[in-house]
Amino acid sequence: MATDKELSDFLENVERRAFKQAVYAVRKDESALDIVQDAMIKLAEKYGDKPAAELPALFQRILQTTILDYFRREKVRNTWVSLFSGMGPSGDEHVDFDMLESYAAEEGSEAAESGADKFERQQTLDIIDAEVQKLPARQREAFLMRYWQDMDVAETAAAMGCSEGSVKTHCSRATHALAEALAAKGIKL
Repeated sequence: MATDKELSDFLENVERRAFKQAVYAVRKDESALDIVQDAMIKLAEKYGDKPAAELPALFQRILQTTILDYFRREKVRNTWVSLFSGMGPSGDEHVDFDMLESYAAEEGSEAAESGADKFERQQTLDIIDAEVQKLPARQREAFLMRYWQDMDVAETAAAMGCSEGSVKTHCSRATHALAEALAAKGIKL
């Protein structure tokens, strides 16, 4: 059973990493903060009595579920918005009212981004993902833990069951291989 101190220390250590993961998934800082906070509360309320060693896996699962819940809520919300978007203000003075014309997206937000930019970004992400999947298993594992999950070298070594030197070697080889493969496809990082 994790003590209050162990639970608190775990949440403090995982907070930044979880936020980065949530921001990458939802692309909104405010929503990502809410997701991480909800996941932390769920872990503390429902699983605070579990052993400290089980907390990382439980938290990761809760975080992923909370992100999926966010997307489900957004889908429902967007469905209702689109259903009611044709219902502008009533009255003769607003006959030509168009909700899309009155909507101004916040500068720098995903909504302000053009369709071509979104398409290009998605293509780039798909290429990067495909190249990461082509890496040897140990290199991919080390790369994702270090740079996606933001784990330090010692944490990664412990999770992979190898030395810190091996983690550094795997990461170095992975980044060089990815840089070469992406440069060959015209992607500069």
